[in-house]
Amino acid sequence: MLESLYRPSLGLLTDLYQLTMAAGYHHAGVHRRRGTFHLTFRKPPYGAGFAVAAGLAPAVAYLQQWGFSEVDLAYLAGLAGNNDEPLFTDAFLRMLAESRFECDVDAIPEGTVVPAHAPLVRVTGPLYQAQIVETALLTIINFNTLIATKAARVCHAAGPEGTVLEFGLRRAQGIDGALSATRAAYVGGVHGTSNVLAGRLHGIPVKGTHAHAWVMVFEDEVESFVRYAAAMPNNCVFLVDTYDTVEGVRRAARVGQDLRARGHELVGIRLDSGDLAALSKAARRILDEAGFPDAAVVASNDLDEHRIAALRAAGAPITVWGVGTRLATGHPKPALGGVYKLAAIEDVDGRLHPRIKLSETAVKVSNPGVQQVRRRIDPHTGRFQRDVLYDIHTPGEGARALHPDDHDLLVPVLRAGALVEPLPTLEVARARTGAQLARLPEACLALTAPSVYPLELEPGLAARKAALIARHTTAGGTA
Repeated sequence: MLESLYRPSLGLLTDLYQLTMAAGYHHAGVHRRRGTFHLTFRKPPYGAGFAVAAGLAPAVAYLQQWGFSEVDLAYLAGLAGNNDEPLFTDAFLRMLAESRFECDVDAIPEGTVVPAHAPLVRVTGPLYQAQIVETALLTIINFNTLIATKAARVCHAAGPEGTVLEFGLRRAQGIDGALSATRAAYVGGVHGTSNVLAGRLHGIPVKGTHAHAWVMVFEDEVESFVRYAAAMPNNCVFLVDTYDTVEGVRRAARVGQDLRARGHELVGIRLDSGDLAALSKAARRILDEAGFPDAAVVASNDLDEHRIAALRAAGAPITVWGVGTRLATGHPKPALGGVYKLAAIEDVDGRLHPRIKLSETAVKVSNPGVQQVRRRIDPHTGRFQRDVLYDIHTPGEGARALHPDDHDLLVPVLRAGALVEPLPTLEVARARTGAQLARLPEACLALTAPSVYPLELEPGLAARKAALIARHTTAGGTA
């Protein structure tokens, strides 16, 4: 199903500099040397203490479809440099024509809670291939992880009894952005979506009743509710704020009585404007007095985790939250800020050499080596305690398991471009998110000023990193 999103080939879904570097590797004769790259992020979004890994399945679907069609190659052949000479040689384009993705990929499963600097994806393989796919992997993983993290925060704010629906299709960044956002939001924990295409593609429950236009088509609000109840007797959540919200709730309750007489039940009412705390309390009182204690009070209108938390703190009896713009767009954080860095490369004899990227900004200094993340479990609470980053080739004493439940996060996904085993379903990823959040230290879940879930470097890796920094600082970048 996901593979259909990436036909025809999206080999050109990359930045030009990835292809010029690949052509340079080919010219230098190093394009088949195996390199290891890690996709990480430097800081959790939204001031959170963690992020929720997402986007692996669409990323794998992209990699399995990776390649260059004749049309792609003809386009590349027509690109020219400043002297109007072809940018790419025929030999390089012939190599691309024959290329199929053959890298190894290890990744943290979707729905896993992750700290900053943990590699969400590790790619090892021919240098030119691992380089070209950087851009697409970043755009897929960055956005999906951003939205899944936002959704997890929204669902946490709504509480265990709350239902969160993703309503962002009309405000998302284009069709692709909307589909990705809905899928990622479901990984993050939402219960359903208004996005029907996403529902079909991904098996996500779809929800929705009517908008203000339905009410405005008819002469009065009561008629609109009656007509909708006649057409959709088992899907009646009436939008009550077209004219007068409180009166709209009363009218919905009266139509609900008629529904009940015909063997159906009023599902609820929806508030989309005004003072949601006061209006939801009034609506709850009217519905209860009319004999509809189980009818839901649904709220929408620019909701996010902070507004939901404030409404709940004010005692608003809202049980269903329709979250649109501020979820599907990742508001107010437009991007995760993930990066993809070379961390090791083999020489002509197959010996592995670690690589590091330095910066005057400490957070931008990369970690060297072929990395894995070990999760430590608190022996007293069973909750996650911290993560340890280590090099799989020199793990050191600091990476050994201290608790029977300590485990490594990155798992094999592709070997030589082939899927190791079927990926977990979207439902499994969503359930994993809930289970992971339940094991985070509670202080990490706070919506404001949370504790940041920690990642520490295994002492041996930290020492090798320090040595590389010192060597490149004194030698001016030479090995």
